[in-house]
Amino acid sequence: MKNTIKTIAIWVLVGGIFVGFLWMLSKSQASSPTSKNLTESASQLTAAEMFYDFGTISMANVNVSKTFKVSNSTTKDILVKEISTSCMCTTAYIGSGDSKKGPYGMPGHGSSALTKANEKIGAGESRDVEVVFDPNAHGPAGVGTIDRLIYLTDASGSTLQLEIKAEVTP
Repeated sequence: MKNTIKTIAIWVLVGGIFVGFLWMLSKSQASSPTSKNLTESASQLTAAEMFYDFGTISMANVNVSKTFKVSNSTTKDILVKEISTSCMCTTAYIGSGDSKKGPYGMPGHGSSALTKANEKIGAGESRDVEVVFDPNAHGPAGVGTIDRLIYLTDASGSTLQLEIKAEVTP
């Protein structure tokens, strides 16, 4: 009798684990984007360089920056409605010289994050997007590898994603 109860309990446990595994698998497939979704959300804006690694930087240093060249290779103007970053330690600016706009930051952190870019990039034109990273923004807890994203969202809702990385030391 005890062996029968143990056998049933083991099968119930194995069955529960199996059902849980199937449930988790179905959730991950439902949340992963399909190629159709990726195509629909891909921006018509392009950048020859979309990733930059600052390498090792010290918290003793001041802010570091990288300028990306974002281009509109279409035959129509594109309106960049919003620019945002994935962390409050990173800000972005669009344009150069007197026409430079920003800073744009992480949504919900500071007034710069609430400002809309509303920057038109004409057909065949380019704009500089300067990304500034502050290695001291997180204090001592910010030591280690950082990976931050910058999002340029156009009027159609499509987004161009730029990325920076660094190894922050004390």
